[in-house]
Amino acid sequence: MSLKEIMQRGIKRRTFLTVTGVTGIAAFFGLGCEPEEVDEPEEVDELLHYDPAELDYDEGEWKPTGCSGCTSWCAKVAQVIDGRVVRVQGNPESKLHGESSCPRVHLTLQQVYDPDRLKQPMRRTNPNKGLDEDPQWEPISWDEAMDELADKIMDLIERDEAHKFALFRGRYTSLNSINYGTLPSLLGSPNNISHSSICAEAEKWGPYYTEGMWGYRDHDLDNTKYAIFWGVDPLSTNRMVSSMLDVWPKMMENGAKVVVIDPRYSASASKAHEWLPVKSGGDGAMALAMAHVILKEGLWCREFVGDFVNGGEFVPGEEVNEDDFEETETKGVVKWWNLELKDRTPEWAEDICGISAEDIERIAIEFAEAAPQATCWMGGGAVMQIRGAPNSMAVTALNGLVGAVDREGATSDGMGAPTNSFPSADDFSRDMVDDRKIDQRGTLQMPAIADGGISSPGVVTNNVARALNDEDPYMLEVVWSYWNNWNYSGPGTDRWNEALAKLDFLVHSGTHENEMAWFADLLLPSTHHMFEQYSILSQKARRYTHLWMGSRVIDPVFDVKNPETEMVYMLAEKLEEKGFSNVMDWIQTFEDPETGDTPGDPIEFEEIACKIMTQPIWDPDEETDGDQFNGWEDFKEVGVYNSDKYPERHRWGNFDTESGKYEFYPERMKKYFEEFAEEKGISVEELLEACDYQVPDDLDKFYVPHYQEPLIPGQDQEDEYPLTFIDSKSRLNREGRAPNCYWYYELNDVNPGMKPDEDSALINPDDAAEYGIEDGDEIRIISPTGEPGEAVCTARVFPGVRPGEIVKAFGQGHWSHGRVAAGVNSRDDYDRNNPRGGNNNDIIPAVYEKLSGSTVFYAGTKVRIEKI
Repeated sequence: MSLKEIMQRGIKRRTFLTVTGVTGIAAFFGLGCEPEEVDEPEEVDELLHYDPAELDYDEGEWKPTGCSGCTSWCAKVAQVIDGRVVRVQGNPESKLHGESSCPRVHLTLQQVYDPDRLKQPMRRTNPNKGLDEDPQWEPISWDEAMDELADKIMDLIERDEAHKFALFRGRYTSLNSINYGTLPSLLGSPNNISHSSICAEAEKWGPYYTEGMWGYRDHDLDNTKYAIFWGVDPLSTNRMVSSMLDVWPKMMENGAKVVVIDPRYSASASKAHEWLPVKSGGDGAMALAMAHVILKEGLWCREFVGDFVNGGEFVPGEEVNEDDFEETETKGVVKWWNLELKDRTPEWAEDICGISAEDIERIAIEFAEAAPQATCWMGGGAVMQIRGAPNSMAVTALNGLVGAVDREGATSDGMGAPTNSFPSADDFSRDMVDDRKIDQRGTLQMPAIADGGISSPGVVTNNVARALNDEDPYMLEVVWSYWNNWNYSGPGTDRWNEALAKLDFLVHSGTHENEMAWFADLLLPSTHHMFEQYSILSQKARRYTHLWMGSRVIDPVFDVKNPETEMVYMLAEKLEEKGFSNVMDWIQTFEDPETGDTPGDPIEFEEIACKIMTQPIWDPDEETDGDQFNGWEDFKEVGVYNSDKYPERHRWGNFDTESGKYEFYPERMKKYFEEFAEEKGISVEELLEACDYQVPDDLDKFYVPHYQEPLIPGQDQEDEYPLTFIDSKSRLNREGRAPNCYWYYELNDVNPGMKPDEDSALINPDDAAEYGIEDGDEIRIISPTGEPGEAVCTARVFPGVRPGEIVKAFGQGHWSHGRVAAGVNSRDDYDRNNPRGGNNNDIIPAVYEKLSGSTVFYAGTKVRIEKI
């Protein structure tokens, strides 16, 4: 019987331990590989193997926790029976999603009890590093592992080269400000490098320069009348999945219209009223044409934007005198019209974006007429492109034109959650010999002009590989990475493999031995974030912010530690023994808010840190809005705090911009560009050229949302590479934490057009006929990227793909990360030349939206396909 049949018979996902057993399970699901048996201690063996039918599901205890497997950051509750987690659902106390939960959270049950997890610290014994060099791990104690890491750090400190230490952060919880946020500065290094620019950054560009918010907006979908999802699939990915699954039926009941603008027929498109298959790279043109229509038809929001002083109108092709229009909460709308919009008709945009002029005009009018109870939700697909920053502004500005900002049914900022910062580390931090960060941010080749301007440029995660290979600005020597896998998840994987092989000493912390760990010198096994450690995260949706906290739902299954707290404490002890006490001295400034005690061991440190951060929430003596609690234990029992509801018009008249208004002509962008150019001794025009942008004759035009021709690698070789590659996200991706789960493969058909137990590439029927591809053919996708530059997968002929484009979900193509992920029987069978499926990042080149530092995943490369 299949897992689906088991679920239909009522056992549902509580069978997870049966399907993660280690004898014959892969053959049972038809995966083509039967894992070898694994010898475990008796108590662990009992957790891994049991008969779910013998459990009494009316027994046990539901314990609050939360999920950081993606950026939805949902509050959860887990049922524990006899010390074993058996079920997970949404925490009903959350105002964001209630009991609703995304499907992928159930994969956590397979993850925590996965027999392929790292179970204890391991040391590399093979001094050589490379794709063909097995690390030849040997088990060691935690004491030995931390002693070795401390020795390496002490060597850097004694040589006054602490800047050659780096901490690489992938997924995280709010406790990351201990290791990622503070540890490097305590040692004297500037190098805390996050994953953020392979996650977003270009998405943040538009909201920042129009409304002063470097982050992600909320969307009040419970009350909206019209929702446009642009380059985003919120039922599958992005930042509110559990909430979206709860609110979508309510949108339908309330009569809201939903439009999805995306080259592929996504899960959200399958539930929407309309799907408009925009051409990759044409998003900005469509958004500008919609803005043109809104102004031409007189449908802008006069309360928010303003109006003509003595009557007037926006006439296509004609300029407007700025003195004739009086703005209220915005600035620069007439300048935007004169510089850009007056000529951006739907007819102009039609060929560029692939959507008919009639549809562009109709959607623009419908959206504006529904406003202000309307929302345009922008995702990475529309903007994580080489010239994506103006697209980000154009899509964002549609909300501003119709006044759908801080209104019911529209977009807004979030209320936030009241928290404390940790004690200052200023008195314990070492001066830095070199304060240049390894990712080359703030250079002409990678400006990454974020919310801090030139004084604090943003992260450029994927560029670290180039910096290491070029040893520019220097070469790192000791790196600690956790909860990441950048030589798998960063485009241009070969660059990362080369760079990691050059590192003198790499420490990797995670739940599994993945591709990045292959190059490590030490493996420090991590707790599972959801069940085996304290975790804190907050998120916003539906005009509320919740903050959840999970404690230790179960005892750790293996000998694993929390990299954000426990490992830092253990490292501090070792450094103190060797004469460097800065880290431990700082830790000892953490005081339990209830008792005044300081941490005496790693577990106490973890809990005290959580109590400090959340004290404004649980302490009844603190005056805060939102949910009220009667002390620490009360908050632990509930597990989630909810803010008050976000008020309407909260930022009107006080946007965090240069003028305090919503800006269609961002003065801050102009200021930052001019400051950057002056610092580098160049012109702004030279800055834009260095960032691969077209320079307009009138430089003012660049500062308004405007059109730039798409720049797609390989487009100059279109005869050889005729298709545009679209990287999509699976509904079952828990970012990097899903690939060793059986359900991830067996349930792959939850993604439209895809099939179970295969890595599917979706191709339009017209393209399939032209290239001689039939449904189910094995194909090779080849890009002009160079080595490896290709991926092998199965073709699925699917009309839900725009002609001229090919869609493949990210997440497969592992040759490490566990036996299920790699499709092998044993770790000894790992074979980088024969991965299970194909990795999209072997195809996508390492290119960037350089102004923001964002990695390009969409409109990222042209490809060709070959039938195997």
